[in-house]
Amino acid sequence: MMAPVPLAERLNDACQCIWVDRALLARQLQAGSGAAAPLPQGMVSGSVVFVGARQAAAMDRTIELITQVMRSAAWEQRVARQAPAIARVTQPASDGMLGFDFHLGAPEPQLIEVNTNPGGLLVSLALARAATAHCDCLAEPLRQLSSASVPLTGVEERVMASFRAAFAAARGGQPLRSVAIVDDAPEAQYLWPEFVLYQQLFARAGLRASIVDASQLAVRDDTLLAAGTAVELVYNRCTDFYLEEPAHAALRATCERGLAVVVPDPAAHARWADKRSLAWLRDEALLREAGLDAPGVARLRATIPHTEIVDAARADDLWARRKTLFFKPATGFGSRAAYRGDKLTRKAFEHVLAHPYVAQALAPASTRRVPLAEGEEGELRVDVRNYVAGGKNLLRVARLYQGQTTNFRTAGGGFAPVLTVPDVQTDAGLAQAAGGAAAS
Repeated sequence: MMAPVPLAERLNDACQCIWVDRALLARQLQAGSGAAAPLPQGMVSGSVVFVGARQAAAMDRTIELITQVMRSAAWEQRVARQAPAIARVTQPASDGMLGFDFHLGAPEPQLIEVNTNPGGLLVSLALARAATAHCDCLAEPLRQLSSASVPLTGVEERVMASFRAAFAAARGGQPLRSVAIVDDAPEAQYLWPEFVLYQQLFARAGLRASIVDASQLAVRDDTLLAAGTAVELVYNRCTDFYLEEPAHAALRATCERGLAVVVPDPAAHARWADKRSLAWLRDEALLREAGLDAPGVARLRATIPHTEIVDAARADDLWARRKTLFFKPATGFGSRAAYRGDKLTRKAFEHVLAHPYVAQALAPASTRRVPLAEGEEGELRVDVRNYVAGGKNLLRVARLYQGQTTNFRTAGGGFAPVLTVPDVQTDAGLAQAAGGAAAS
């Protein structure tokens, strides 16, 4: 007799009766943003990913604990010893929008990284709204779709509130009137459609909003200008986190002189997203100094894979263990210059040793079987991103992919909505099992 399997795992293996209605998605994007660009090929998977309720709760608990640690004075002091000067020039502390990425292939969800400008939130919100059930038994779970205690109808309001909170923390009661969404060559960015969605979100909130190439910003008379117009808040999507490139001179001056509120700023990246923090988050003494009790310390050590800061003096040991490790640049993002150890060449290893890197124990990803072309199916890896603002988990989304890192080039891959289902063991028919599913 076949051993019982958790409902989420069984649904991810076989359920194809929920999908993203692409026609509905297109209509929603058009209605929400008017002139929104079409989503690039590969950005959106047509599938939905299922997560067990215990896994969802474990991710939320890890996020709560990390938030407690990273807001503490002990953490601030630890970060200050490592951060560059620009990251020690800070506006009043604001979390901004955060992304917590997990793999779910181990008994406990494993935190892979934290991001301070996580892409895909508004696109993922549109995906969740476009999820469609073929089976009547799943219609009610879809209507209840949310993440934690935030319903889909409240996500945009929470996003807007996070920007207003960051501005209020720095400017008190001064009214916010103008926002610039800033990146390098924004129209050429893969997530350009999302920039348009943010522009429309800000406009609906009564703000003057523009999308601006970082190199086109200018400082004049202690004012940050975009195309000659004063900017009060910058939604910073640049991945030069410490604003070292010449094209970001105006942004750097803005941070140094407090000319506008920048979200996220370099200090936020140093506090939340520097990959070395994954090693510090396993430091029991630091965690206790930050206020965690013994269960909290144990929880973080169980859900953050072993991570170490690469030291060239230990090159032989790292090379010997490379097949069990994933190498990431300390201040990088996504999969750029990241290497899975079992694919690592000697030349790439020399690059790792010569630059600030961390080595993280491989964390197994869960899988989702998805439909491919001509009636075929394939199994893709899954990671789950949690979008968090003000300590509240706003939305979960999965990213489906093949290969060593997440990408948007896999057939059937891309962003996918997440449905949370009860923790029941089942060998019953999928439709009957799913009929009792409660979405969250």
